[in-house]
Amino acid sequence: MRSENTVNTKSASEILLLKITGVDKPGVTSSITAMLAGYAVDILDIGQAVIHDSLSLGILIGVPAGAESSPLLRDVLFKAHELGVQVSFDPVDESAYSQWVEEQGKSRHIITLLARKISAEHIAELSRVAADHGLNIDNISRLSGRVALETDPAAKTRACVEFSVRGMPADAEALRTAFLGLAKEMDIDIAIQKDDIYRRNRRLVVFDMDSTLIEAEVIDELAKEAGVGDQVAAITESAMRGEIDFTESFARRMALLKGLDESVLERVAARLPLTEGVEELVANLKALGFKTAILSGGFNYFGRFLQQKMGFDYVHANELEIVDGKVTGNVVGTVVDGQRKAQLLREIAASEGVSLEQTIAVGDGANDLPMLSIAGLGIAFRAKPLVRQSAKQAISTLGLDGILYLIGFRDRDTLQERLPSE
Repeated sequence: MRSENTVNTKSASEILLLKITGVDKPGVTSSITAMLAGYAVDILDIGQAVIHDSLSLGILIGVPAGAESSPLLRDVLFKAHELGVQVSFDPVDESAYSQWVEEQGKSRHIITLLARKISAEHIAELSRVAADHGLNIDNISRLSGRVALETDPAAKTRACVEFSVRGMPADAEALRTAFLGLAKEMDIDIAIQKDDIYRRNRRLVVFDMDSTLIEAEVIDELAKEAGVGDQVAAITESAMRGEIDFTESFARRMALLKGLDESVLERVAARLPLTEGVEELVANLKALGFKTAILSGGFNYFGRFLQQKMGFDYVHANELEIVDGKVTGNVVGTVVDGQRKAQLLREIAASEGVSLEQTIAVGDGANDLPMLSIAGLGIAFRAKPLVRQSAKQAISTLGLDGILYLIGFRDRDTLQERLPSE
């Protein structure tokens, strides 16, 4: 991990950057730093990376005032030869060092690249856009597991690389638009988040249900059973695109369900397809102490079905009115629309004692935008273009467990191995 110090360089006669490369093995870092300790040098910065057993270690040192660097460099060269690694030395000008120290307060962001498979072109284009907007890449890390050379073409592989960047874009909205366009063009996802304490301390995740946790719209499935599938589906699509108000569309669709037999609910629940990655995501969130909630414009019956299956902490959806075993076409209580979802998010966050900045909201439709807009991390998941453009972040290429990458988790950190395994 990188550290930035404000060491008084007047106490150093020289500032040197040591670059050690070679085959990774235990003891390289300890041996080199032990050698440096013998000369009482200050470590001004240090960073290490290992890629396919190849070590790259950088150490920025301050040689004590009055000391000569020649014996130190000679001993380091001998030690490197003994260890079977290569070492080079670059002098650093004091003014350049001072300028570097002054930059430590600059804004930092995390850019996350997600895809089924990452190519050189993906990284080239992403880094080009970042550079065009004044962002400097400080660190690159792979969060996904190691990739086998041969994989099943049908396997839903996942890949993720995280970039830590320094600087403030002159036009944040233009940068976001550029990344959205690049993501669409290359069939990848790109998220950019401010690297602050809230990103590393999310505590509550709320989900839409239909077309988010499940790959279906429940009301459409009920409509098929009632023989009005095409009519209801058309209204649903119009509402999801934001063309008509959710409350109006909901009333129109509910009216078409009048007279549906109650027994249909169990049959529909049993066949609902879960979204890719949902079980892995929720299991990991629960194990890590996150609170989870379903905030849905769908129905409580199906929300509770998922709650029993996966253990969600909260479920808020619409309660179907059933009289004499038949759906009446009405709901009991307040309709859960977009504004109600946002209100529920605020209420649950307050009851759990977490700030909105510590929350994550996930949804796909226009009626999810109010909660996505107030959450610390709002994610449009496999959403319509209007929602993708309006939400802070979007995931379209991977399953729901891709969210774990956005909060900084590596595959090896999670409970269940995911293809390809680490």
